[in-house]
Amino acid sequence: MSRRMVGAVADGAFKVLLAAVWIAGAAPLGRLLGTPAWLMAASGVALLIGGGVEVGYTRSRSMLTYTRLMIAYDSGWVLTALAGLLMARQGSGAGGEVWMGYQTAAPLVFAAVLVAATPVRMAPEARRDTSD
Repeated sequence: MSRRMVGAVADGAFKVLLAAVWIAGAAPLGRLLGTPAWLMAASGVALLIGGGVEVGYTRSRSMLTYTRLMIAYDSGWVLTALAGLLMARQGSGAGGEVWMGYQTAAPLVFAAVLVAATPVRMAPEARRDTSD
């Protein structure tokens, strides 16, 4: 297993773990971030789907595709977090909603692009089961 593949699995697993936290703690986390509990729960479900798809497709999609998607996703995450922070510092209550809105839409887009990506063709020797 390559380092990139380990990274892709870890990224997907982290999303699944974060999804569980957001779903389980939707009400208190929503109060902390100034967002409705339904948005926290919806974001958790979206992250659960996105993380599950990410882990599920690691062997059938190019690691270059994964890397590009993770860079785009994480870049958007940073920019949205900064925008939310700036809004909160200016007294706006919408900062948490902007950030959580991104966290709801982005994992679903990530998953859709990953599913639509061209599958990797494995060499015949890579397909054989060598675990005797």
